[in-house]
Amino acid sequence: MLPAFDSWRTGGEDATSVAGVVVGTLDWMFHEYRRTWSQKTAKRLQALSPGQCRVHETGIKMICEYLLKDGRRLGTRRVSSIDTAFVDDLFGKLLFKEVKGKKVERRTTVNHAMKTARTAWNTVSRANPSVFPPKNPFEKMGLQSNSRETPHATFAELAAFRAKAIEMGYPSLATGALIGWELLQREAHMFVRFVADHYRPPSRPNHVYVINYKTSTGSWEPLFNAKGKALYPVLMAELDAIKALRPTGGLMLRRDGSSLPWFGKGEMLTQVQRISKKVIMAAGLRSELTFTSFGRHGGTTEASTSGLTETQLMQKGQWSSTAAMAHYLHDDDEAKQDAQMKRIKRRAKLAKQAAVK
Repeated sequence: MLPAFDSWRTGGEDATSVAGVVVGTLDWMFHEYRRTWSQKTAKRLQALSPGQCRVHETGIKMICEYLLKDGRRLGTRRVSSIDTAFVDDLFGKLLFKEVKGKKVERRTTVNHAMKTARTAWNTVSRANPSVFPPKNPFEKMGLQSNSRETPHATFAELAAFRAKAIEMGYPSLATGALIGWELLQREAHMFVRFVADHYRPPSRPNHVYVINYKTSTGSWEPLFNAKGKALYPVLMAELDAIKALRPTGGLMLRRDGSSLPWFGKGEMLTQVQRISKKVIMAAGLRSELTFTSFGRHGGTTEASTSGLTETQLMQKGQWSSTAAMAHYLHDDDEAKQDAQMKRIKRRAKLAKQAAVK
């Protein structure tokens, strides 16, 4: 059991009814928040995905099942008793988990839990303003992510992965990796939401619909330039061939051999990661690489190195902020070398102009 809080923080307001049904408690707040997951809201056009619900449930359980000094679950406490000091203490208590006698930090998981609580508070308090204090104690916590960086692949590594995947009988993984690289899509975009009607439909034969899985929105990406030249010739050849096999529509990328969906229960993509790791090892690539390395992370880094502006990157990757986009931009020597070469070139140009004068 984790260390408990002092009882004075609760103000003596204990919920004594069955957890999850007492109005004004954290259990009740999260119960009301769950009811919105299947609905469209002002901020999202579609229901939450199973994956998003799973992340929220993990955070809710972490918070509500926390045991206080008197043995009660935190979920039974009233929202009126929760203040910023309490939340900061809660974060500190949840941050470390004891594993085999050692304290292990779980910052990412706790950050998600705090964000879930913040959103739940904001969502439910709008319909129940008299129940909640005017200030959301989960706001402006200054959450910091850990320093672990998702490894990004190079274009050469992408090519090696694709070649080995095809050789091993997994061409759909090879195409998926290229979709992620070229269109900066997440795995869930391509394996869970990408259907035949999203690629060159009769109404838009020169476009592909790129989905933003997190917001359930998207945009139509042109496949040809102004002169009619293909912008993604290799990818388009593969997608054209796949679509020819989907006369009745449905998912574009399916498991090779069985034609079953790549995702499992709760839209989990365990098989994608498991088989991708087999391909990575067989290709002799870096062991730290994952399927994610070849998609949004590697493609975004290459796009940035290639000189795309911040605005162009945000539009192509459908990021709502530069802070969110920064997670996918990785440091590499090529980008820094190119930046310095541009500075040197500019100095030489200015020096030449000054000499002429």
